[in-house]
Amino acid sequence: MLTPLWNRRRLLQHFANGFGMLALADLFAQESRADATNPLALKQPHFAPRVKRLIFLFMSGGPSHVDTFDPKPKLAARNGQPLPFAMPKLVRTRTGNLLQSPFRFQKHGQSGIEVSDLFPQVARCIDDLCVIRSMVADNINHNGACLQMNTGEQAFSRPSLGSWLLYGLGSENQNLPGFVVISPSQPAQGAPLWSSSFLPAAYQGTLVADLKNPIANLKNAQESLARQEEQLATLQQLNALHRAQRPDDSQLNARIASFELAFRMQKEAPEAFDLQRESPATRKLYGLNEKTTEIFGTQCLMARRLVERGVRCVQVYHTQTARRSSCQLWDQHGGLKTELPANCAATDGPIAGLLTDLKARGLLKDTLVLWGGEFGRTPTAESSDGREHHPFGFTMWLAGAGIKGGLAYGATDEFGWHAVEKKVHVHDLHATILHLMGLNHEKLTYRHAGRDYRLTDVSGHVVKDILV
Repeated sequence: MLTPLWNRRRLLQHFANGFGMLALADLFAQESRADATNPLALKQPHFAPRVKRLIFLFMSGGPSHVDTFDPKPKLAARNGQPLPFAMPKLVRTRTGNLLQSPFRFQKHGQSGIEVSDLFPQVARCIDDLCVIRSMVADNINHNGACLQMNTGEQAFSRPSLGSWLLYGLGSENQNLPGFVVISPSQPAQGAPLWSSSFLPAAYQGTLVADLKNPIANLKNAQESLARQEEQLATLQQLNALHRAQRPDDSQLNARIASFELAFRMQKEAPEAFDLQRESPATRKLYGLNEKTTEIFGTQCLMARRLVERGVRCVQVYHTQTARRSSCQLWDQHGGLKTELPANCAATDGPIAGLLTDLKARGLLKDTLVLWGGEFGRTPTAESSDGREHHPFGFTMWLAGAGIKGGLAYGATDEFGWHAVEKKVHVHDLHATILHLMGLNHEKLTYRHAGRDYRLTDVSGHVVKDILV
């Protein structure tokens, strides 16, 4: 028999208190035009996809390409000399003469791609990687560049990449959020990087910040699951009556879906985030037994467990190490010789572990892994041991389904300043990711304020040369 009809406001508050992890306050505040039955239901792609899921490893702050994946012998030959051409007017003014990389590069794998000795374990996976050395972005400051890399727009609120994927494809697992963000310290830009913006609120990212207690308020200590099922059934009846009287209220669907998902998560989320279920060998593979790699290794292992269970998109932000907590760890205006190696040491093993684990489990066949930050760093020096922001030519890499492994694509000039061969703009990268997921970036649109919006705005081309 169903629970007696409670006062509706009290029942809603009871569920809200029990499931704070879904950021219900945000859902209540945002506009929702979601499907009246299930906004996360699976949807047909535009064409046959090569990829089902995305893991985006975001190195917040901007990793130096000329110290990691883009070797420039010319920097050593002309170390300390002025850049032999005029800098763009956009460039910030704290940069000086050319600065050679203090790190050594070596060729790896059958492909012979050169990788810095800062990434010895990732280098062993090089034949699975497509290293794009000709990335370009439009903004030289963190805020605008991070927004563009995550949402396609530099200044205004736009839906994030993960939100577009969830909107276009739905979720394979109805008992977990379809888009999860794992970030112990939030980037300075915060929630706009994973916001659904004007898309229905059901498509926003769910933030996991506490790695030891990933989902707060998951258990209801006052009621059993059976009792809560009765309460939810009553709540559904009340919601149906309420919605029938307000057919034009666009905010109700995401609210209702959030309560239902919150309850279903009680059954599956604890298992999904329980890393103790992993074998000692797997935990060691991700570096969970080492202080240096424990934090990022935990994030990467969580990401694997989530995509393994059908989560559509997982973003893993590297914003914290055992040495320090910062929202922009890769922002080496100084400390290039100490802080950059520390960042690489914290991430190298976990990333290699993730790639190795995905491949061993057969998940790399339909999962795409993307690595990079919002831009690169200047080949010129800031003070004596740092580099400035650099969107004119930098490196990102991809691995997994649909990607040509063992490929170094595009190039910057001999100093690493300008992308000069096969430029890949952020919009091109986004268009390519959508293409791999079975979505035409020009057709994945959403009408808002009288205009059809898309992730790639009014540009972007699929980089077909990197696809198998």
